[in-house]
Amino acid sequence: MSSSEPSSDRRTPEAPLGALVHDLSVQIPELVRSELRLAQAELAQKGKRAGIGAGFLGAAGLLAFFGAATLITTVVLALALVLPAWAAALIVAVALFAAAGVAALRGKSQVAEATPAKPERAVAGIKEDIETVKGHRA
Repeated sequence: MSSSEPSSDRRTPEAPLGALVHDLSVQIPELVRSELRLAQAELAQKGKRAGIGAGFLGAAGLLAFFGAATLITTVVLALALVLPAWAAALIVAVALFAAAGVAALRGKSQVAEATPAKPERAVAGIKEDIETVKGHRA
């Protein structure tokens, strides 16, 4: 065997501990590198699938938007059978703006409840842990 070949091939169960530790110190970094390469390849594959999935979700959202617009047009046309067309369109527009207002108010209250955007309970817990480690609390 040449000196460039891995020395672990010629190790016997009676090999000195130092030689085994040396072999281990050579093999562990290679194992870590190969695991990192595997993780990188796996993440790239999952990222590609996630991107394709996001594209399909975007297409679904766009089609749902067009479907909703068509449904709203249908409501306007149905109301136009009993009212002037302008009145039917105005009624539907006012209803849509009212729904948008309600959604905006609910969204604003949800955002207000979420601020400030720091994990206050977790920060308090960490501060308490620090005080405990320092010995200020029992």
